[in-house]
Order: sequence, then C-alpha cells, then structure tokens
Amino acid sequence: MILSDKRILEEIDKGNIIIEPFIRECLGTNSYDVHLGKYLATYKNRVLDAKVHNEIENFEIPKEGFVLQPNTLYLGVTVEYTETHRHVPFLEGKSSTGRLGIDIHATAGKGDVGFSNTWTLEISCAQPVRIYPGMPIGQLIYFVVEGDIETTYNIKGNAKYNNKTTRPVESMMWKNKF
Repeated sequence: MILSDKRILEEIDKGNIIIEPFIRECLGTNSYDVHLGKYLATYKNRVLDAKVHNEIENFEIPKEGFVLQPNTLYLGVTVEYTETHRHVPFLEGKSSTGRLGIDIHATAGKGDVGFSNTWTLEISCAQPVRIYPGMPIGQLIYFVVEGDIETTYNIKGNAKYNNKTTRPVESMMWKNKF
C-alpha cells in the first residue's frame, strides 16, 4: 500500500519520515517531489570493473545548466535529505523528466527502512538534454511494511551508503565478496 498525502504528513509529524528541506507545495497526492542537487559526477574510466573501486570526478552544474550526453552515466544527487524509519521509500522519475528522455536510476529506485541520506541518482539520457541545479527530478513514494524489522539500514553493519553526503556516491560493489 502506498501512503497518501495526508498519511505522509502524519508520518512526518510522528518523525517516521523526515524530508529536509520540506516544502509543502512539493507534496503530491501520494508522493513527494525531489530536486536535482548542484553536483554531478562521472566515472574516471569508461570501462568499469565490479571488483575494483571505480573512482569518480565531481563537478558543479553551472547556473546556465549542463548538457547531458547519451552513452554516459552521470551520478547526481537530490537536494533533499530523507530518513524513513517505518516505510519503504521508492524513488521514481517524474513524467516531465521522462518526457525529456532522462532516466534517473538504472536499477536502484528502492530504499530500505532506515535509509537516512540524500539519494544518489544514476542518470542517463536518450538524446542531449540541458539540466539545471534545483530542477524537479523525481518523486518519492512510501510503501507500508508488513511485519517487524529486525535490522534497519541505518544500523546495519555492512551498509555501504550510510555516510551523509551532498555529493553523488560511486558504486561500492567492490566491497562485496564474490
């Protein structure tokens, strides 16, 4: 079950959902709009290796915008810092973003109960498109969890994305054992 606007507000009042900054106008019928932060990153190497630490280069999006190019993976970040203590957050693109040919995540749209951070975006595009810092980029929806949680993400010992950040975070796949 997806939380409604009224239920999202109730959960914010209870401290179960935290969104900073929270702007009431960004609350939709059953979602909350998030915005593109001012930093993007690209990987230093064109060939990525799942077993090694692939380093990224961060850069700031100029006020006049930045043109994304096809066949390049960009890592972005949301302006909004969020915490979700009793619900499963999902990040999806806005229809207006999709209609510009922008994908905001390759496969990582689901957060875990206890996720407390900004959202790193895996951005790609179908054709060149100019983007701007602060533009609406996606929307968070919250699902009810059935049953008790044994270990939330924010206290999980092997969680790889717990360090609070305002910049995109590269893949930590290399920390897995395989």
